[in-house]
This record gives sequence, C-alpha cells and structure tokens, in this order.
Amino acid sequence: MENKTALITGAAKGIGRQIAISMAKAGYDIAVNYRSDRQAALEVCRIAGESGVRAFPVYADMSVVDDIRGMYDQVFSQFGAVDVLVNNAGISSEVYFLDATEEMFDHMTAVDWKGVYFSSQIAAKRMIEREIRGVIINIASNQVNGCWPRATIYGPTKAAVAKFTRNAAMELSLKGIRMVAVAPGYTDVGWEPGDIRLEAAKRLPMKRFATTEEIAQAVIYLASDAADYITGTMLTIDGGATLPVVAANDFV
Repeated sequence: MENKTALITGAAKGIGRQIAISMAKAGYDIAVNYRSDRQAALEVCRIAGESGVRAFPVYADMSVVDDIRGMYDQVFSQFGAVDVLVNNAGISSEVYFLDATEEMFDHMTAVDWKGVYFSSQIAAKRMIEREIRGVIINIASNQVNGCWPRATIYGPTKAAVAKFTRNAAMELSLKGIRMVAVAPGYTDVGWEPGDIRLEAAKRLPMKRFATTEEIAQAVIYLASDAADYITGTMLTIDGGATLPVVAANDFV
C-alpha cells in the first residue's frame, strides 16, 4: 500500500518542523513548505527520509495566492495526491494597537488568514477532483479564547481561522473531507535558557509549556482514521492557560 501524503506549510522550523518529522515517522510522504530558509527545509527532508518515506521541499509565500497554486502544482506533480494538509505557516509579530500600521495589518492577515483560506480551497478542490477523502488541519492558537496584549492583529486572525474551520467543515463534509483546527498555547520551540518568555510557564496551571512533539502527535491523531468522525471543531493544547480568571491561582 502506498504511503499517504501530507503537505505541511511553514515546516522549516518550529511546530511545523516537528509536525513534518513526526508525520514522516508515522509513515507519511511529506512536502515541506518554506518561504525563506531552503536549507532548513532540506534538513527536515533529510531527517524525514531516515524514516523511509519520500520528502521534498516546496517554496511558497503563503500570502501570495499564485505561490500557493504553484506549490500545489509541484506537490501533485511529485506525489499525485495530498491526503492531509496542515496549514501551519503563520507569523506572530507583536505590536501595541496604537502602534499598528496598515502594512503590519495587511501582512499578518495575508499570511495567517488569507493563506489558510486559499490553501484550503485549492487543496479541497484537488482532493475532490481525485476523489480523495482528505483531511485539512488548521493551526490556530489559544488566543482564540484568551486575550494577550500586543495581539490585536494576530489574535483576530486566529479567531478567523477557527470560525472558518467550522464553516468550511460543514460544506466539505458533503465531499468526504474533514477540517479541524489545533490551537496551541505557549510551546517550547527551542528558546534558550534565560529567555524571558520562559517565565510565563510559572503562571500556567500545568507549570510548563507544550512540546512541539505534543502538538505534532495531536495532528497525527486528527489526521488518522481513528478521528474519522471529528470535523468542524478545535482542539486546544495549552496546559489550561486560558482556564483561570486570573493568572495566579495559588489558592487551588
């Protein structure tokens, strides 16, 4: 039996990198999307290849729809199918509301929201053409449910992704395609000891950040036949970060 194929956007580093490597270990042939760091994407492919699967890097700026179309042309030419799409590519620049500019707004919205929308649309059309009962997994954020400062652009783009997941899943279910979202919270992507962001772990109910492997394993489960009845929903993986009314709950 041929391996299933997965396309992971923004897979050269961070969570996307681990998703690609973990899916390769799970037996998927993988396409590793990158925008700026081809060498990092090649390294992901090298590691993936150690699992005996096919892997290749594919360029696309996810804010440019023509790039996205070209990416799918390459992937379908190489693999003939995409069974699983993981829309992971995103930027999370922080800026105070009163300092935000139109350029910042347009760029972040284009990558984090428009890119997910049209990547999903193009993938779904090609799945339908080839009668593939595919799965589309959108990486959102726990900012869908929580509020942080300097996130008046980033947070709403992720809320849009979550709402889009529900609406599109309803339509795509008629075509045999599932769509779900994963919403990570703070995730350790290799920050150096002493990084000020690590201090936030002390204020979380579980007192630690997620690992990239934990996010990847959730994606693998949602892509699998074991999750065949799951669509139009979002799995939040944040160690309970959005549970407390206030960050400090030492009375518990």
